[in-house]
Amino acid sequence: MPQQPIFERRNVLVTGGAGFIGSHLCERLVKEAHVICVDNFITSSVSNIEHLLQDPNFEFINHDIIQPLDLESLPELERFKLRFQGIQEIYHLACPISKRHFDDFKIATVLTNSVGVKNMLDLAVKYHAKIQYASSSVLYGPRQPGKMHYSEMDECHINHMTTRGAYDEGKRFSEAILQTYADVYGLDVKIARIFRTYGPRMKIFDGNLIPDMVLSALDNKDIIIAGDEESRTSMAFVTDIVDGMVRLMSTPVDITLLNLGSDQDVRLVAIAQKILQLTGSVSRVRFEPPFMHLTEVGLPDITRARDILGWFPLVRLDDGLQRMIDFSKSYKHLISF
Repeated sequence: MPQQPIFERRNVLVTGGAGFIGSHLCERLVKEAHVICVDNFITSSVSNIEHLLQDPNFEFINHDIIQPLDLESLPELERFKLRFQGIQEIYHLACPISKRHFDDFKIATVLTNSVGVKNMLDLAVKYHAKIQYASSSVLYGPRQPGKMHYSEMDECHINHMTTRGAYDEGKRFSEAILQTYADVYGLDVKIARIFRTYGPRMKIFDGNLIPDMVLSALDNKDIIIAGDEESRTSMAFVTDIVDGMVRLMSTPVDITLLNLGSDQDVRLVAIAQKILQLTGSVSRVRFEPPFMHLTEVGLPDITRARDILGWFPLVRLDDGLQRMIDFSKSYKHLISF
């Protein structure tokens, strides 16, 4: 099958497309491609893609990817002419994710990070498609004393026997499956190790600090930080991450693994103070113990992303937080708790 689409628009499959990052990715891709969004709403929401459902270049498929997916048997996809054109690109973002309710989805998580990855790779083999996997910064393990930035050459250090092993080890195992398929079948495999990302459509009251901070500030309630005054993180706005993913997909076959995230260290209390300033809130900041097994991760070394993709985060923290505040004000009455 040729590398370029036969028709005017290429066909792109996005798993987890109704999730936080996935919905923004679909929104970006639908401008130039036929987008097939696959999700089962286990931790995502139809509201994230509602605005795309009427677009003729977008189609949603409610499906659990741990089950095989026969795209050509679905009548709603006939207009994309899959039998003739196939699929050119697969973005694999599907993975149940919930910090506060992680234990509720352990089996789904471990199967998505094994059987689900295999099913998507089998589709990539069938269609000779490029495939990109949304991996995670958790593979680098907790932030180590004296080491702030982590590059793609650093070894992965995780404890696979913790209660979060289904996710942490699942991400590492998924990368191994992808590399194996690349070696055996000659697939063009891309792996994006994504660091902490924020933006509109994040789940609220689920352990995601930024949306919870914003809503608490708007309601003049205490802003709760899971940590102490020195807790730090990096924060990349979701549209920057999506841009990096799209750029990574367009790279040559010999480019496989890249970090995507912000390399700037930010104190969580400083983020809270910015939100208070932007909202004019009278909320107070309160600290609580962090969730068990959630550790402070390092920052990404994005040298390779800069050199290869010409990519680096563009959205300033103040601007990104303002977008989240505007989104929360507009959709506050629709946000499900």
